[in-house]
This record gives sequence, C-alpha cells and structure tokens, in this order.
Amino acid sequence: MVGSAAASAPGVAAVTVQPRPEIGAFIGEMVERHGFKQAELESIFGGAQFQPAIIKAISQPATSRPWYEYRPVFINPRRIAGGVAFWNSYATTLARARKEFGIPEEIIAAVIGVETNYGTQTGKHRVLDALTTLAFDYPKRSGFFRNELEQYLLLGRERGADMLNIKGSYAGATGIPQFMPSSYRRYAIDFDGDGKVDLSGSTADAIGSVANYLKSFGWETGKTIAIPALVSGENYREALFAGSKPLYTVEEMRKLGVTSPADVPSDRQATLVELANTAGNEYWLGFNNFFVITRYNRSVHYAMSVLQLAEEIRAARNSDLR
Repeated sequence: MVGSAAASAPGVAAVTVQPRPEIGAFIGEMVERHGFKQAELESIFGGAQFQPAIIKAISQPATSRPWYEYRPVFINPRRIAGGVAFWNSYATTLARARKEFGIPEEIIAAVIGVETNYGTQTGKHRVLDALTTLAFDYPKRSGFFRNELEQYLLLGRERGADMLNIKGSYAGATGIPQFMPSSYRRYAIDFDGDGKVDLSGSTADAIGSVANYLKSFGWETGKTIAIPALVSGENYREALFAGSKPLYTVEEMRKLGVTSPADVPSDRQATLVELANTAGNEYWLGFNNFFVITRYNRSVHYAMSVLQLAEEIRAARNSDLR
C-alpha cells in the first residue's frame, strides 16, 4: 500500500519500497515526536494494504439504517439469551464493576453484546490496514484516523505487539469491547489483577474497562437513561439530539412541544431522540447517561440498542431467577 515497487524476481536485486509521500511524512512525524526508528516504521507500513472494502463499510455503517431495521439485529431472543449467559458467567466481576464504577451489570453486558456479541465477533480486518486506509484515503475523517494510527503505533510499542497481525473492526477497534487505540491507552484497565491489560484475552479486563470508560465520561449512578416522549407542533425539532450534551431542561422541552407521561423534575436537562418505525416515528427524552453511551458510539441507534438490550437482559435474568 505504501510503495510502488514490485517484488523482486529471482536473480534481480531487491528494490527498496518508497512510501507514499503523505505516509512518509507521517513516519517522519512519528520518528521526531515519539522516537520511533525510521526503518522500523517503513517496514511496518510496507506491509500495510489499502482496503477498498473498509472505505465502503465506513461510508455505509449499520447505524445509518432506520431504527426498525437496526433494532432487530441487536434486540432479539438470541442476543438477549447471550446477555443472560454472559451475566451469569461473570456475575462476580460485573458486580465488582458496578460497585467500583457505578455502572449497572446489564449496561456493561449490553455494550459488549452490541459490540462483539459477547466477545465472539471481534473483527476480521487487520487494524494496520484499517487505520492506514482511513488515515490516508478517507479525507472526511482523516484527522481522526491519523491520530488513531499514531495511538496504535504507540500502543503496539508499549505492549510489544505484532502490529501487522492484530485484527479488529473496519474502523480499527479491537478486543472484546472494541476499543479504539486512543481509548485503549486511556481507559483500558487491568481488572483481573494479572498485572497486564488484555482486552482480547481477558473478559474481566473488558468488563472493567467498559465500566471505567463510561464512568470517565460522566455516568451518573442510579439515574434514568431515557424515557418515552410525545411531541407536537414543529418546534420540537430544535431539541433533537445533535451529538452534544443535553441542553434543554424538561420545562424548556415542554415549551417546544415535548412532553412525557413520566414524572421528571422540570429542571432536569434532556435531549430529544427520534427513531423511525414503520408506522411512524417514536420519541424519547434522553438524559445525561444516554449521552454518555453515545461517547462509545455517536449514533442514537447504538445508544438506544444498548439501553433496550440491557433492559431485556435484566428482565430475562430476573425471570430466570424466580
């Protein structure tokens, strides 16, 4: 991907592969800023491959589907049963995470359930290919992925990893909880006490790291995540979720035509979530914890699937325990 020279044939002198100028400049930055060796990075990027399928996948994410198509992928009997089994298998670890970080067991289970089907689907793309492709051939978000590529190289050096063969998602996320490299370095923790952080091989580390991640973004223990809402008129559209923290109080929402049958303090801040169903749209008031879930993935579909899967897992497990 990074060069243009063909492999040498028998009897022909080997040709040094020259990196693309923009990748060569990136390598130079990494050498200057972080003390990497030029030859080492040229060797690593010499093994990277451009993947058109990655550009296609990120341009058509599953979260772009309407809610009525997206929801059944994650809220279904198999995924719910898997969540109950996951909770039962790691009940002690999940309880400790709740105690230390304040994140309910069902939310942690649901995040992992949505991300990797409880660790069974952690990605098939080489992370180096994914991040290099997106950093240099996806202008829309090249800055973000250049930073993640930088973090990936730093992470690999810190852990002595084989950076050519680590597998993950088409966006470069890895492990049971699908952490991007920057999140891995910042929020991943050793939760099983073995002295190392391993989000691919340790479910305990994955559980603790998800809890640490959500807590770090301001999770409020014991607070409601979202409640159904009703809308009228057209002014409600001002309050639709646009990626920022909840900006309107419940009282201000009411003035915009947004109400809820639930009893909520009028000064509590919320955002409005709109979901497309076959028979029309449904609406929810999302509070701070809903926003926190979107720090994992900015899609309201993602956050709502985590919430509803979590509720179904808890209900199913409670029913089994009766």
